[in-house]
Amino acid sequence: PTVLLVLGMQKIHADQEMIGKISAAGQLMQCSASLDVLFLLDGSYSIGKGSFERSKHFAGKLCDALDIRPDRVRVGMIQFSSTPHLEFPLDSYLTKQEVKDRIKRIVFRGGSTETGRALKYILRKGFPGGRNSSVPEVLIIISDGKSQGSTTVPAVQVKERHITVFAVGIKFPRWEELQVLASEPTDQHVFFAGDADDAANGLYSTLTSSVCSATAPGCKVESHPCERRTLETVKELAGNYVCWKGSKQPNAVRASLCPFYRWKRVLIKHPSRCFRTVCPEPCDSQPCQNGGTCVPEGLDKYHCLCPVGYGGDIHCAPKLSLECGVDLLFLMDSSAGVTLEGFLRYKAFLKRFLQAVMGQDSPMNVGVAQYDNNVRIPIEVGQHKDAFSFMKSIDALNFSGGGTLTGRALRYVAQHGFRSTPVFADVQDDLPRVVVLLTDSKSQDPVAEAAKYVRRRGLFLIGVGSSFVRAELAEVTGNPKQTIVYSDPQNLFNRIPELQRRICSVDSPEGCQAQSLDLAFAVDASAGVGLENFLRLRDFVRSSHLHFSINRDVTQIALVVYGSQPHTVFALDTHTSNSALLRAIDQAPFLGDLASAGSALLHIYGDVMTVQKGARPGVNKVVVVLTNGGGMEDAAAPAQQLRDNGILVFVVVIGDTQRDKLLRVAGSPNYLVHISSYEDLQYYQDLIIERICEEAKSPVNLCKPNPCMNQGVCILGPGGYRCECRGWEGPHCESRVLRGDSPRSAVLPPHSHVQQSSTGLRHFSRAPRHTKR
Repeated sequence: PTVLLVLGMQKIHADQEMIGKISAAGQLMQCSASLDVLFLLDGSYSIGKGSFERSKHFAGKLCDALDIRPDRVRVGMIQFSSTPHLEFPLDSYLTKQEVKDRIKRIVFRGGSTETGRALKYILRKGFPGGRNSSVPEVLIIISDGKSQGSTTVPAVQVKERHITVFAVGIKFPRWEELQVLASEPTDQHVFFAGDADDAANGLYSTLTSSVCSATAPGCKVESHPCERRTLETVKELAGNYVCWKGSKQPNAVRASLCPFYRWKRVLIKHPSRCFRTVCPEPCDSQPCQNGGTCVPEGLDKYHCLCPVGYGGDIHCAPKLSLECGVDLLFLMDSSAGVTLEGFLRYKAFLKRFLQAVMGQDSPMNVGVAQYDNNVRIPIEVGQHKDAFSFMKSIDALNFSGGGTLTGRALRYVAQHGFRSTPVFADVQDDLPRVVVLLTDSKSQDPVAEAAKYVRRRGLFLIGVGSSFVRAELAEVTGNPKQTIVYSDPQNLFNRIPELQRRICSVDSPEGCQAQSLDLAFAVDASAGVGLENFLRLRDFVRSSHLHFSINRDVTQIALVVYGSQPHTVFALDTHTSNSALLRAIDQAPFLGDLASAGSALLHIYGDVMTVQKGARPGVNKVVVVLTNGGGMEDAAAPAQQLRDNGILVFVVVIGDTQRDKLLRVAGSPNYLVHISSYEDLQYYQDLIIERICEEAKSPVNLCKPNPCMNQGVCILGPGGYRCECRGWEGPHCESRVLRGDSPRSAVLPPHSHVQQSSTGLRHFSRAPRHTKR
């Protein structure tokens, strides 16, 4: 097909890491030299007012990198269109702020693009207000490069006067003309103003080599691959179609083939090299460990994105540890059912798990068995005491690919998996024994009796596998709480913290009877859930409360049901005993309309988790959302608002729904529990309560959420906080100041709440402190 070029535009593209470095380097730029800089600003109609404002923004951005003083850099500006107009000469404004303020006040003039005439103006009058010729002169042309006349001759004459010319494209520039205007080499003198940081950096980088002072310590000009992109609008021959034409014969027409064209936009890429100043940044030293990704935050700060199981410090140290003493044996499926790919995935999972939890002083002993038709124990329990040697042994494991005889394997490890010999004959090895089954294929022999045999011998069974073998794993463990299921292969690695908790929960007590906690349940009571399933959700809340000690000093529970609008069944401080709470839960109504989880979370934030409604400063706060996944579209922002104020959002979803949408509400896979059916909800109660109780042990910010009422400001102090009130008084700014009184603030100790007595006096009670066991 015939292609005709009509219009082109170009941009500079580089990878995101380089763009970040360029922006960071801009904070250190300061061109300090005796220098006259004159901006030639295109103010024609082809630019338009919007792009003209972007040109002004770029000019101001460049001024940030110039040491503007009477004896150093001076700046002037000419706006050109049909005729050039001097906006201000170089000797008018002698501080950086004065120049930037004047640039902001420049008004778009409009007219034709007479670039050649503007250059002749400079040839005739020189740099208005400039110094003598001993001071280097720099001309910065900001234009779309669409001049009405020829610019070649005046451009050459300007450069012959030893004026350094930079051409900066704006809007959809004609790059060929800009290259004619610019000094050589053009790749160091032509830029795109659409990315002001990049263009300012490039211009500064070029000046550094000839005029400006040296770059900051450690900073240097580097070339890097970049890409010039041209978006061409082309005329393309689409084909020939029948058309009718005149004929020499009167009153007759004849058929013919006529060409048919269409317009099309084509992106053309031109690989190039760009020269930019890059400064050392904190991520260059690779501070993040254990596979963490370093994300720079300016010139001297950074944070690490850590893999699951890491984040014990800012550098991704292991955050998990098996502080519990156990004898642990991984029973790994090596049959044809899991495939070589699945076997390698299990090896990687084992390595990641051990890296995360195995320290020098770890009290656990770990081994690995693998099975197909037969069972082998290549790594005995307790054989390795350090992670490095363990890794090498795991690498040496080979895939066998036979049949899947899980039942036989379970019996074998029960008999032979823990034959560790005590160091001293009179020392009894009485550590709990845990078997973790890793499988993704259904067993070819019965597993139920074999699993009972294992459990009768005092072994604790945990099953880890895909949803495909969920039922069989539950049969093996005898308890859904001891079953860890992943939805996709990558999700397996996100289960490491959960597995660690399972292993260490062998002898731990249920619930958190001694932990201070403010807990709110948000229960979906919409038509999408239905009355029957709503009653199941209500029963779940009913049975969950038994895991907590309900009173003002330990656990407070609130219940909110929601459809299109939320409804508070009871607030945090309404009931102070388990029996009263039980009766109140049974009164929770089914609403039956559309669901809006977002409005429920907003309601909890503003009307439940507040000091006015019984929330206690210095006590951990958790919201548990029970839903079928409907009406979650508006819930992400309110959930984030709760988290920002120190309130954990835990999402329990029943049935099929979109995981990504729910993850945005939960904020982390650790706070999202997906259950296939309402019948299975009861089996997950221990798991959900355990995760809530873990949160109850974490440190608390006394000012999150803000305990001060009426827009009071919470200020942390040693061992407590105080509320700074305006027009109100009292410990939490709860009483309006009467005329003539002065505002006061009170200091409160941590873990305290205010109670109003019959005499009107306020008393402070301190909740008991609890340490992590």
